[in-house]
This record gives sequence, structure tokens and C-alpha cells, in this order.
Amino acid sequence: MNHAGKCRHLHGHSVKAAISIEQQSLNDQSMVCDFSEIKECVEAYVDQYLDHNFLLHKDDPLVPVLTANNERFWALDEHPTAEVLSKMLFKHLKKTGFNVSQVVLWETASAYASYRED
Repeated sequence: MNHAGKCRHLHGHSVKAAISIEQQSLNDQSMVCDFSEIKECVEAYVDQYLDHNFLLHKDDPLVPVLTANNERFWALDEHPTAEVLSKMLFKHLKKTGFNVSQVVLWETASAYASYRED
């Protein structure tokens, strides 16, 4: 919403995520953590909130139309940019117990956004 570029038009993305987890020492399996645990956590979040869902800002004029037509959508407090989505995934991983240090979302081979807390 209110963006001057081509992203002002309705569109979607398929993204790849790069997730960095930090630990001070390795576990008893000589790993920071098992990649499959991260994958399960991320896939559950994507399936529940993002997959086949329409993300938009809470003030978007489409909200009443989507509501009236019983369409699935998620009205966010922030614009659903790659930066915001990487922050959302970061917060979810942190909340579920991973010591996540950064989440990077790749929209294309050369365009990405990342989120970390210092």
C-alpha cells in the first residue's frame, strides 16, 4: 500500500529462507541443532500462517471485500514485505526455543531481506 514502485500492485512471492542458529557449544551429537527440527518448525509456521494465504496491511481497502467473501487472509500491522516476513519467522523461531541469530528471505537469486536482533 502507498508504494511508488511496481510492488504497489497485488502480487505474491515464493521465497527461500536461510536461518542462522547460534550456540556457545555443540550438543551431544556435535551439532548446534538438528536441521530437521528447524525444518519442522518453519514448515509448521508456513503451513499454518503463510501457505495459500493472502497477506496484506490491516488498513488495506481489500480487507472488507475479503471478509465479506470469506476469503482467507492475514491482515498485518505492518506491510507484508520480505523484511517483515523475515522478522515474523525470526520471532516464531525464537519463541519456540531456537537461538536464532538471523533469518534471510530470498525473493529472487539476487534480492533478499534479513532480520536479526543485536
